[in-house]
Amino acid sequence: MLRCMLFTTGLVFLPCFAAAQDGPSFDCGTAESDAELLVCEDADLAALDRRLTETFAQALAVAEGLDAGAEEAADELRAMQRGWIGGRDECWQAEDLRDCVEGAYLRREAELVGMWMLAEPSSTVLYTCEDGSEVAGMFFDTALPSVRIDYGDSVDVGVLVPAASGARYEASFGSYLWTRGDEAMFSLRGAEATTCTASG
Repeated sequence: MLRCMLFTTGLVFLPCFAAAQDGPSFDCGTAESDAELLVCEDADLAALDRRLTETFAQALAVAEGLDAGAEEAADELRAMQRGWIGGRDECWQAEDLRDCVEGAYLRREAELVGMWMLAEPSSTVLYTCEDGSEVAGMFFDTALPSVRIDYGDSVDVGVLVPAASGARYEASFGSYLWTRGDEAMFSLRGAEATTCTASG
């Protein structure tokens, strides 16, 4: 916790405010995991942490404003965020701790933006697949480029990963959307991929 003497003149308040803005959203005095300690020491990661906290607050506001199921949606979102924190803290096992932590923040930010539509997509493409199904891709210019994938009753968010060609977006449980021009390969939860073509 930051301990600051606040005078009516505000002369001491300003340095304390600056320090709070430079650090992460959580109290570094109680940081325990390697990931948290690293974020406290790394200004860029601390800025990412503050940004994600703001993004999460925006998503939570959307969830709480739903016409139906708002309480359940908000509770689930909080639980998922706690789960994400646990996953971030598992980065101590990674070969490169910083890359893992940074990647965790960027992916979570993209997931929140796409899942809760916190920004306008840069483009939206409707794909018709060879089995007759349709996949809608809403692409977002998040720090880590991402796509919201709507398929039937399922919604997922994939993030851009290195690929030999085209743009491959990996989502959860083995799902992915791999675009090459007007064509895309889509796999739902690790199932055999199907070829899809952009409509129109």
